[in-house]
Amino acid sequence: MVKAIMHGCNGHMGQVISQLVREDEEIEIVAGIDLLDCRDNGYPVYTDIWACQEEADVIIDFASAQATDELLKYGVSRGIPMVLCTTGLSEEQLAAVEAASTKVAVLKSANMSVGINLLLKVMQEVSRTLADAGFDIEIVEKHHNQKVDAPSGTALALADAVNEALDESCVYKYDRSQERRKRDKNEIGISAVRGGTIVGDHDVIFAGTDEVVTFSHRAYSKAVFGKGAVQAAKFLAGKPAGHYQMSDVIGG
Repeated sequence: MVKAIMHGCNGHMGQVISQLVREDEEIEIVAGIDLLDCRDNGYPVYTDIWACQEEADVIIDFASAQATDELLKYGVSRGIPMVLCTTGLSEEQLAAVEAASTKVAVLKSANMSVGINLLLKVMQEVSRTLADAGFDIEIVEKHHNQKVDAPSGTALALADAVNEALDESCVYKYDRSQERRKRDKNEIGISAVRGGTIVGDHDVIFAGTDEVVTFSHRAYSKAVFGKGAVQAAKFLAGKPAGHYQMSDVIGG
């Protein structure tokens, strides 16, 4: 049985993961960390991470970027592997993540969905073939009207996967409204749509002469991210120090 600490346990994703873990016989949450101890989670909750003394095999983090610094210090000091799901980390924090990974196992991904990470792997395999055949590449992402950043981190990760397969030969084009010229063959167009309650849609479009190949992923609830985080936690428990990716979890 894997023992986990849920960092950000009373947030939306913390509660999603708590429920998923209750239904999973291979993992349990032994403690939670949150600024507000306002729920009966069935496990102790600490507002100060350093007050948590429960023995654990892994920490699942779905808190805020402001809490990441103390989390990294705690995880390193206790020797506990960390699954980092919080987004919006600064360059300094990303450097701290790399430093922490030299001492404990750390897994960080732009998107915890197993489907998205399989799509990232597919992009590595198909991009060169289609680009060499003259296909143009466009990425369209759609999210709810409360999302403040654009394009999404997942759209950028997909673009990066394509670009890596093409030997970093592509440039990203986010907006075509300020110029009137033909599309450059080395562009990856990235477009963002915001509206309603869309959880997350991503399309990678390869448009050739008289044919179009589209790879799509649709998230219908945030539970897909929670399921990936739980799977990652079970994978990471007991692993040696290093920086792991979701591709490692799905057998990449």
